[in-house]
Amino acid sequence: MKLTQTLEDAFNAQITLELHASMVYRQLAIEMELKDLPGMAAWLRHQADEEIVHANKFIDHVADRDNHPKIGALSAPEVTATTVLEVFQAALAHEQKVSASIRSLYRLAESEGDLDSRPLLNWFLEEQIEEEATVSEIVGRVELINEDGPGLLRLDDELGQRPTTTTEAK
Repeated sequence: MKLTQTLEDAFNAQITLELHASMVYRQLAIEMELKDLPGMAAWLRHQADEEIVHANKFIDHVADRDNHPKIGALSAPEVTATTVLEVFQAALAHEQKVSASIRSLYRLAESEGDLDSRPLLNWFLEEQIEEEATVSEIVGRVELINEDGPGLLRLDDELGQRPTTTTEAK
C-alpha cells in the first residue's frame, strides 16, 4: 500500500533527521577525540553509524511502499559541548528529539490509518527507549565521575570495547 503524500513527506523528514543525528554524533566524536578519549570517540562514531542504519530502514520502508525516499537539506551540527558531560548530555538531548519525532510519525501514521507502518515504527519506539536509557546511564556515570581523570579513563576504556557493525546492517 502506497504511503499518502503527507506520510511520505513525514518519513522523508525522519530520514533527514536520522542522517542529521549521524552528523551530530560524528561531531561529538571529534570533540572526544580532541580530548584524547579514543574509547568515547569510538562509541560516538558507532552511534553515528547506527543512525545511518536507522535512516536506511526508513529509506527502505518508503521505497518498499512504492514511494520516493528523499534526503532533505542537512545543516552542519551545532555542537557547543566541550566537556565529557556536555558531550553526552548533547547526545541524550538529540536522542530525545529523535524519539519525539518518531512518536509524532507514529501518531500521524495512526491518524492516516496506515497499519503497514506500524511494525517499523514499533521497532523504532523500542529502539529509542533503549537508546535514551543507554545514553542516560552514561550521563549518570559521567556525573558520578565528576571530571576525575582515572574515572574518565576507565569509562573511556569501557566504551571503547563496544562491538562495531556496518551501516548496511538491517
